[in-house]
Amino acid sequence: MIMQKLREFMYGRYGTDQLSLALIGGGFAFYILYVFTRSRLLYLVSLILYGIAAFRTLSKNHTKRRIENQKFMNLWYKLKNKWVGIRADFEERKTYKHFKCPACGQKIRIPRGRGKVEIRCPKCSHKFIKKA
Repeated sequence: MIMQKLREFMYGRYGTDQLSLALIGGGFAFYILYVFTRSRLLYLVSLILYGIAAFRTLSKNHTKRRIENQKFMNLWYKLKNKWVGIRADFEERKTYKHFKCPACGQKIRIPRGRGKVEIRCPKCSHKFIKKA
């Protein structure tokens, strides 16, 4: 009976998505920080994040919530891809040296231990000399 009433209440509402889950996770993180520091500001931020997540979940404006979630996912994928690149560079640091082309900014990977080499950018064909 309670589940039926809950289903009826949630009918037509947006529900949870990745942004709502991220807001809940952020609220939880701020609450944990509050427990250790007893800063009321952290507690307030955690409550605000929980409130925004609840508002998004109960909203009936599907279009706006979907647009907000898409913007969040675009930002999330950019950050995730940036982190993957940084991690890959770190794992390859002993075998490769990474350079950026001074003309176009393209990232170029050169094996270590080659001394001074002339590097030709595969994107713009600009040549420059670096020590590998």
